[in-house]
Amino acid sequence: MALMAQDTTPLVLNVTRGEPKLVCPAEPTPRELKPLSEIDDQEGLRFHMPATMFYRADSSMHGKDPVKVVKDGLAKALVFFYPYAGRLVEGPNRKLVVDCTGEGVPFIEAEANATLEDFGDEIHPPFPLEELLYDIPGTNRMLGTPLLIIQVTRLKCGGFILALRANHTLSDGTGIMHLMNTVGEMGRGLATPSIRPIWDRERLFARESPKISFPHPEYDQHETNHHSNNGQLNLVQQSFLFGPTELAALRRHVPPHTKQFSTFDILSASLWRCRTIALGLNPKDEVRLLFAVNARNKFDPPLEKGYYGNACAFPAVCANAGDICTNKVGYILELIRNTKNNVNEEYMRSIMDLMVTKNRPHFTVHQTYVVSDLRHLGFADVDFGWGKPIYGGPASNGSVPDASFFISFKNKKGETMVMVPISLPPTSMDDFVKELQDMLRAHP
Repeated sequence: MALMAQDTTPLVLNVTRGEPKLVCPAEPTPRELKPLSEIDDQEGLRFHMPATMFYRADSSMHGKDPVKVVKDGLAKALVFFYPYAGRLVEGPNRKLVVDCTGEGVPFIEAEANATLEDFGDEIHPPFPLEELLYDIPGTNRMLGTPLLIIQVTRLKCGGFILALRANHTLSDGTGIMHLMNTVGEMGRGLATPSIRPIWDRERLFARESPKISFPHPEYDQHETNHHSNNGQLNLVQQSFLFGPTELAALRRHVPPHTKQFSTFDILSASLWRCRTIALGLNPKDEVRLLFAVNARNKFDPPLEKGYYGNACAFPAVCANAGDICTNKVGYILELIRNTKNNVNEEYMRSIMDLMVTKNRPHFTVHQTYVVSDLRHLGFADVDFGWGKPIYGGPASNGSVPDASFFISFKNKKGETMVMVPISLPPTSMDDFVKELQDMLRAHP
């Protein structure tokens, strides 16, 4: 069985852009200071995350301009999500606070000399992000800069592309998609959001007497920089596709007695094993797998449905490299399951207390592989009137050293596929591909 990999060469686009214009809330909003939660305010989340959505032309929307529809919908949505129209400031102990100034969100109108067909039969990353989203100088900082930037690019076929960049400290993927779905609802004529946004960050503040009650290897600081564990700059990237056939092949490696597990679990376990083997580490080296766990329902009572802040834990599975390389996938699945089961309300409280007592540490990078499942965040549901996007998700191929995103898209046959970008040194990539192909061919 051949493993499918996708070319990662993005299309060359010629885009004409207008000047960024600030979109402010359509109605007056409170002028106040709103502190972020301890889960929001982590060093590892102090960055801007990009996303894209591709839309086909729709005859029912003839005569309507997607630029105007999105822009008007954004202004109305910002009445409810007004902190996004403000700017971050930093208080004592590096505490991030939103200054709700109402300054607005930069919006860019653009035209491209391309059609959706120019992106190929299967639209998926990587995309020419530098064309689809103007990198406004000075806006990649944390403090005093816009918390959201949006560009809408019209295409010659009547379709359009929406690209955005959002400050991760204000929302996780679920939160930013709540905002964008509200923009879509406002654009389609709704007067109020179907799910009203809730701030409620106070529920995720540290306790008055902080108590770190769990081990948190995900925040261990082994070194001072946060670059690749591999220490090599000549990394190569490949994006691997997993459809029903490939996933069934990986599932055959799981012992019958293993309890139920998800597609995310089997992919994470298989990729971590192949990657660890490919890196050729000392068998006694400690390796880690970090993954996101949505903790909204771990609280009592659960966080409200409209909560749009960060609410994920990133627990770490820890093991010796030799154990990951020599054991079967079932062993790794049990490690993942046990680590997931640790995440409860007290675990989240322990993280909050750790943030204030340990000066908001970055995630560990020492021999760590990070996986993040982006398939169910709602990227593919945002409807401005032209229907759901034919692609919605990360704007880049999602691959950075030591991290992979799981991205969903449909191939030309209409099958839902999972794309997983991987970055490795060239020789390690060859070994990784061999190990993965062996797993897909094997009949245990």
